[in-house]
Amino acid sequence: MRTDLRITTAIAAALLASGCGRSEPEPDGWTAQTDTAICTDREGRRVADDQCPRQALASGYHGGGGSNAFLWYFLGRNSVIPPYGETARGGSFSRAGGVSYARAPANTFRPGMIRVATDPRPDWQAKVEAEGLVWHSVDGRPYWDESVHYRFSTAQIAEIEGATAELYRLFLAAGQAIVDDPALLDRFGIPAPFHEAIRDAWEAEAPALNYGRFDLGYDGAGPPKLFEFNCDTPTSLLEAAVIQWSWKEERFPHLDQYTSLHERLVAKWRDIAPLLPPVVHFAHVSDEAGEDIVTTSYLRDTAEAAGITTVPILVDDLGWDHDRRCFVDLAEQRIEALFKLYPWEWLTAEAFAASLLESLDDTLWIEPIWKMIWSNKAILAILWQLFPGHPNLLPASFDIPEGDAVAKPLLAREGANVSIRQNGRVVAEAAGDYGDEGYVYQALYRLPETAPGCFPVIGSWLVDGEPAGIGIREDGLITGNTARFVPHVIDG
Repeated sequence: MRTDLRITTAIAAALLASGCGRSEPEPDGWTAQTDTAICTDREGRRVADDQCPRQALASGYHGGGGSNAFLWYFLGRNSVIPPYGETARGGSFSRAGGVSYARAPANTFRPGMIRVATDPRPDWQAKVEAEGLVWHSVDGRPYWDESVHYRFSTAQIAEIEGATAELYRLFLAAGQAIVDDPALLDRFGIPAPFHEAIRDAWEAEAPALNYGRFDLGYDGAGPPKLFEFNCDTPTSLLEAAVIQWSWKEERFPHLDQYTSLHERLVAKWRDIAPLLPPVVHFAHVSDEAGEDIVTTSYLRDTAEAAGITTVPILVDDLGWDHDRRCFVDLAEQRIEALFKLYPWEWLTAEAFAASLLESLDDTLWIEPIWKMIWSNKAILAILWQLFPGHPNLLPASFDIPEGDAVAKPLLAREGANVSIRQNGRVVAEAAGDYGDEGYVYQALYRLPETAPGCFPVIGSWLVDGEPAGIGIREDGLITGNTARFVPHVIDG
């Protein structure tokens, strides 16, 4: 169902090595085999593999039968107890060297959000390239990593889905509060000439995909927590919508996966198609890593699957016709509708900003200009002011807090210039060119360390404002452009 892709552009990868990887040495106290279960008897003696439930050994999950068999599950560091599962009876939990383990009868333990080692498909590179992901690795280190995957319970997926819908409701309320207050638009660093345009676009509700990705912290035990909302130029879309589904269908066809992204994107394009001009242009930058062109090409595919005629163009090739007072492409064709994978805050700072403002009445921009307020990190502080104590929010403020916190530039991308302060000292920070625009400070959420140096962040997607699936990226304490994308399944 997802094999009709037409992405053919060759892209040179330029990814850096990630600090998160299974090949790193295990620290002292890391006594259980990462990602796997060890079968023991009631006295803790190792049980031979042929006497242990095979499903449990294969997946790290419960296998039924064998009431005399126990399983030890690696549960990760920095996690609460019990961090990822429940025991119906007879279970116990322990820690060794800061690492959590669970011991329970094999037929009673129901873990969720566990990280499981998987043998990559022998020809995985060719398969993901055929579906458009041609920058899957560099120097032998993967970006798309199918040597591991995450397993969620149905209840956990429902919790993530519910939190995603709830966060969207909060963003709607916060968006209305911001457009109603010019002082807040100033606080977001939005140029004054664009304030009215944002208010008009917010009220007009012009045709749009209304898609985006909530980045969430989640440990499988407590409620998902919002880190930020990538809703203007979100990437890792092809991976979440297509690549991980194909992997799942081949490796675990009997299991489910939480993604309806592809179908929802095509359906949304089909829904707004009658409101669009005959041609929609798709713009992106010529990025070295290829992430933007892959994402834009995939979205073009979904639009064409809905019967829409598309034309690609680089942002640098956008032209302004002074006589017709409109943007044009290289063929001097008027651009009536433009999907752009290029941040609104960059557009408003371009030399053609005045022409951009003039074009808003006659050109349909996808996504709309009001996305500037949702993608700005300043909204994290506004959300906390409006909904203090909400279970899916972390405390956030424009003022430096006394406790452990993460400093985020208002407009930073890919973790640039983010720093983490814990116990009065900076424990992690990323370089970059952001920060002059100001910072927001968000309370520190301690992600589970599911393998040495690996901290998973859930990317929960929406299309048309509705939850549409998840993708998982693993990285160090700060998730940046070297993060690895790891697939998932639903089991139990």
